[in-house]
This record gives sequence, structure tokens and C-alpha cells, in this order.
Amino acid sequence: MADSIMSKAATMEIPINSNGDSRTLGEDDGLEQDLQQVMVSGPNLNETSIVSGGYGGAAEGIIPTSSIKDLRNKSRGITPSQSAASRIANQAQRYPAPSMHHSNSNANMMAEEATRGIAVEKFDTVKKWGINTYKCTKQMFSERFGRGSRTVDLELETQIDLLRDTKSKYENVLQLASSLTSHFYNMVQTQQALGDIFADLSQKSPELQDEFGYNAETQKLLCKNGETLLGAINFFVSSVNTLVNKTMEDTLMTIKMYENARLEFDAYRADLEELSAGPRDAGTMVRIEMAQQQYQVHRDKYERLRSDVSIKLKFLEENKVKVMHKQLLLFHNAISAYFAGNQQQLEQTLRQFNVKLKPPGSDKPSWLEEQ
Repeated sequence: MADSIMSKAATMEIPINSNGDSRTLGEDDGLEQDLQQVMVSGPNLNETSIVSGGYGGAAEGIIPTSSIKDLRNKSRGITPSQSAASRIANQAQRYPAPSMHHSNSNANMMAEEATRGIAVEKFDTVKKWGINTYKCTKQMFSERFGRGSRTVDLELETQIDLLRDTKSKYENVLQLASSLTSHFYNMVQTQQALGDIFADLSQKSPELQDEFGYNAETQKLLCKNGETLLGAINFFVSSVNTLVNKTMEDTLMTIKMYENARLEFDAYRADLEELSAGPRDAGTMVRIEMAQQQYQVHRDKYERLRSDVSIKLKFLEENKVKVMHKQLLLFHNAISAYFAGNQQQLEQTLRQFNVKLKPPGSDKPSWLEEQ
């Protein structure tokens, strides 16, 4: 029995040299494989012991199996905790942790800062708009109830009132000319239909062939001259429409901007006068300086728009006289030639003013547009 114990103890001795020779590593691997087979096939190794006389032997002859692995680790000079720490360190160096969390947090912070900047900018815009609207509304009610003063340019205000009155009258002329065009177009269409009926009856009524033929030719001639006159009237209406709804309207838009600038200028002027009339402490001096800056900004804007309105009114007057002189002469000559029955004079009038007649049927949509 003692010999068997000694023989087993001899087989468990693990010779390790100080340099870790490769020959001893092979023997260590074989011992480790044997121990692993015992751990898999046998009971729990933490509770298993190797006894000298089989199971149930004396306690002093027990050799715990866990001590064998401890002996092996000690023989290598590496404790279990140091081995685990070295493996974790190698894995950390080989597979470094990604920095997605930091990049995501930085992106979120940048997005929040951008959103905050946009919100602050919008708030400042709304704040400035609210202050400006309040001041202008206050100034408007003060002027309406006679409590506040307003800046007036008498010459410019007279020209503006004259332009608005002229535009109103020209709109009336445009409406009546358009109505005349519509009615005259219907008359020409009626004359054309009447001429077609006269021509048909001339062929079907031998006893009245000449009479129907004369009337058919007369109606066709009137229809032709009517189409020529319609071309002249349409040209007149188009030119007046451009003058009223584009040229005059553009000038009136500039006038509206000028009037708004004038109201803002008077509002900030009244604010500056009110602050200047009050006590002069440190806080009030800062507010007066800011009000002075705003007053100067709106004064420059008012002066610039007043100059623009003056220039546009001057050019508008020149353009209006030039356009209406040509259009009124065209309208007069065309109407006179038509009702005088002078076809040559009517055609000459259109050539004189470069009026091109549309060919018959050009107003109808093409077959592609009808699809």
C-alpha cells in the first residue's frame, strides 16, 4: 500500500526549470489533459480527493485534487489572479473599446447647441418685431387722435394723391374699353353669322339673289373692318393695362414702403423726444443712446425711400404721357376710319402704330390643348 502511494506521488512531481524548457511544457500539457478527463468523467473535483486506500480511507492520507493545479501554477511562477489579469489586459489591448458613446454625446451636444442658437435667433427676431409693431401702432393712434406729430412732405404728398386719383380714373377707362371690346366682338360675330345666312339665301332664292348677295358682301366687309378695329382696341387695352396694373402699381408699392418707413421714423423720433425730456440718470442715458441709434437708422431708411419715390414718380409721369399720347391717337384714328367706312385709312393706322392682327381662329386652343 505504501509503495503504491509513493509511486503515485512520484508521478505527480512536476520538474520545472527556471527558463521554462519546451520539454517540460509537453509534460505539463499531458498532465493537464489527464486532469481534465478526470474532471469531466468523475464527480465534482472540488469535493473529490485521492486517498491511499480507496474511498473511505484515513483522513491523513487524503491528497486534494485542487492542490495539484495549485502546485502546477506555482511551479510556473504565475498565480491564478495574475494569469486572469494578463489575459484581460491582452484582450483590452487587442480589441480596444469603441468610442461611439463619446462621439454620440458630442454629436448630440452640437445638435442641441445649434437648436438653441436657432431658437435664440428666432426669439430675438420676434422680440424686435414686437417692439417695432408696438411703437408704430402707438404712433399711428397718436396721429389719428391728434396727439402726435407726423413728418409731412407737402410736394411729395400732393404727387402721391394725384397718382392715386389718376390710377383710379385710368382703371375706369380700362374697364370701359374692355367692355367696348367685348360688345364689339359680339357685334362682329353677329355680322359674320348674318353675312353667312345672306350668302346661303342668295343661292337658294333665285328671285332675291342680288339683294341677298349685296347684303352678304356688306356684312362681310363690315366684319373684316370690325376685326381690324378690334385689333386696334385690343392693343389700346393691353397698353393701358400694362401702364395701370404694372407701372403704376410698382410705384404705389414703393410709396407704401415709404409710408411705412415714415411711420417708423416718426415712432422712433417720438420715443427719442420722450426719453430726452425725462430725467438724465445713468440708465436713461444708455436708453437715449440706443434710441438715438435706432432713430438714425430709420431716418436714413426714410430719406432713401423718399428719394426713390420722387424718382419713380418723375419717370412714371414721363412714361404715362408718352404711352397715352400714342394710344389715344391710335384709338381716335381707328374709330374714325372704321365708322367713316375708310378701310384703307383703318389699315394704314394699324401699320403706323405697328399693330399686328391675329389671324382668324388664333384665339381657339389647339387640338393638343383640347386633349
